[in-house]
Amino acid sequence: MIAGRPLVFALLLGCAVPAVAAEPAYDVVIRGGTLYDGSGKPPVAGDVAIKDDRIVAVGKVAGKGRTEVAAKGMAVAPGFINMLSWATESLIADPKSQSDIRQGVTLEVMGEGWSMGPMNATMKAQETGRQGDIKYPIAWTSLGDYLGYLEKRGISTNIASFVGAATVRVHELGEDDVDPTPEQLGRMKLLVRQAMNEGALGVGSSLIYAPGSYAETPELVALMTEAGKCGGMYISHMRSEGDRIEQAVDELIEIARRSNAPAEIYHLKMAGRGNWDKYDAVVKKIEDARAEGLRITTDMYTYTAGATGLDAAMPTWVQAGGLEEWIKRLKDPAVRARVAAEMQKPGSDWENLYIGAGADKMILAGFKSEALKPLTGKTLAEVAATRGKSPEETAMDLVIEDGSRVGTIYFLMSEDNVRKQVQLPWMSFGSDAESQAPEGVFLKSSTHPRAYGNVARLLGRYVRDEKLIPLEEAVRRLTSLPATNLRIEGRGALKPGYYADVVVFDPATITDHATFEKPQLYATGVRDVFVNGAAVLRNGEHTGATPGRAVRGPGWRHCS
Repeated sequence: MIAGRPLVFALLLGCAVPAVAAEPAYDVVIRGGTLYDGSGKPPVAGDVAIKDDRIVAVGKVAGKGRTEVAAKGMAVAPGFINMLSWATESLIADPKSQSDIRQGVTLEVMGEGWSMGPMNATMKAQETGRQGDIKYPIAWTSLGDYLGYLEKRGISTNIASFVGAATVRVHELGEDDVDPTPEQLGRMKLLVRQAMNEGALGVGSSLIYAPGSYAETPELVALMTEAGKCGGMYISHMRSEGDRIEQAVDELIEIARRSNAPAEIYHLKMAGRGNWDKYDAVVKKIEDARAEGLRITTDMYTYTAGATGLDAAMPTWVQAGGLEEWIKRLKDPAVRARVAAEMQKPGSDWENLYIGAGADKMILAGFKSEALKPLTGKTLAEVAATRGKSPEETAMDLVIEDGSRVGTIYFLMSEDNVRKQVQLPWMSFGSDAESQAPEGVFLKSSTHPRAYGNVARLLGRYVRDEKLIPLEEAVRRLTSLPATNLRIEGRGALKPGYYADVVVFDPATITDHATFEKPQLYATGVRDVFVNGAAVLRNGEHTGATPGRAVRGPGWRHCS
C-alpha cells in the first residue's frame, strides 16, 4: 500500500495540471457578418478569417482568431477602390488617409494626367516652388521611387498610380505648346516603359489643362501603345466633357482601338446645362465600342459639382510655358482684354468651365496666399462685386495675386444624369480629391465634399435611400470591377488567398455628412477597416496603423 502512494500522488498531480491552450488558428476572424464578396452575387451570412496579410477562409470558420470581430447585422466587403485619388500630397502630410479610410477605401489610385514621377531637376524645382499649403522636399525621381517613398514612410491605405501623359511630356518638352520630334517622342516612350516596369497601371491623361492639352492624338496613341505592350490601361480626363464631349469620346475610343489597350473615362459627366441632354448619345458611343470588343469603362463622383482651378476658366494659349508665364501674360492689358473676351463665349478649342458654370456657381476653395484665404467659400461673382470689377478681371487678378491656379468648385452637372450614371454596369467610382482630415494643415483651405463623402453618398443616398442599384452591385463596382479593369491581382474580392483588405459597415446607417458649406465632415457607418490584414479602423476610430503598400500594375518587373 505504501509503495503505491507515489503513483496515486502522480495521478492526482496529473489531473491538476492545466491543459495547454490551443494556438489560435487565425489572426482575425470576422464573425457572423453578411458577406458581399465583390462578385455582385447576393450576400450570404458567414465569417472571414485572416492570417498575416491574407484572407485564408470565407464561410463557416470553425477555428478561433487571436482577435474575434462580431459582425452580426453588418455588411462585410472587400476594401473599396478609389479610382481617382489626389492623395499624392495629402498622404505626405498625413499618412492616415482618414477621410477615405472612414468610408472603407483601402486603395488610392492616382495619376490623372500628372503623376509624381518621372521628374528631372527642372521639374523638381518648379514643383517645389508651386507647392501650396503642404510643403515637402521632392525626395524621389521616378514614379517607382515615389511609390516606394510613401510605402517606406508608412501609409494607412494602399496606393497605385498611372504615369501622367503630361508628366512625360514636360520631362522632355517643357510646358510650351510644341509637338515632339521623333527623337523626343522616342524618349517619352522610354519613360512610359520605365514607369510600367516600376508598376504604373498605364497612362493617364488630362486633356483640358495645359500643358497636357497640347498633346495631339498620335502622341497619346504612341505613349499608350508602349504601355499597352506591358498590359497597361489608358485613362483620361477627356478633351471635353461639355460642348465637344461626343468628339472627345470618339478620340478616347480611337486611342484604345489604335493602341489595342483598354480605356477608361475619368469622372464621366455632361458639363454645362446645354450639354445635359447628350447623356444618351454618349452612353451609346461607349456601349457600341464595348459591343465591338473594346474594353471601355468609366468612373464618376456622386456630386453635381466638380472642382479644379481657374485655369479651366481661361484659354490654354495664355497658359503656355507654365504657371509663371501664364501669370506674366495676365499682367499685360492687351492679353487681359483678349482673355476676358474669350472667357465670355464657348471655347472653340478649349473647355470653358466659366461658361459652363457661371461666376455665381463658382466657389473659391483653395488659396496659397494668407491674405486671400478669407475669400474661401465665396463665389467668384461675390468677390467681383466686392472689388467692383468684372468676374473675368477678378479671376485673372486672383491668379496673379495668389501665384496659383486657385482651387475652384464649379456647379456643372444634372442630378438626373448622376442618378442614371450610378446605374451603368461598367461605372466605378473615384473621389477626384485628396484624402485628408479636418485638422492641421488641411484646415488652411477648403475642399469639395467628395473628399469626405463620395463612397458613403453612393451607399447611403443612391443605394439605400433611392434604391438605384442593389448593395451587392454597388460593392462589385467599388471592388472587383476596378480591380479587374486595372489588372490588379489578389485584391477586390473576399476570397481565400486574396490580400486582407476588408471593410465592415452598417448599410442601414452609412451616411455622408460633408456639404459644400461644411465639406470637412467625416462620413459615418463604417465600423472596421483592415488593410493587408492590419486593423486601421476599429469601432469607427483610426488605430494609427500604417500597413499600406504600393500596388503595382501588370508590367512590374516583366516589361523591360
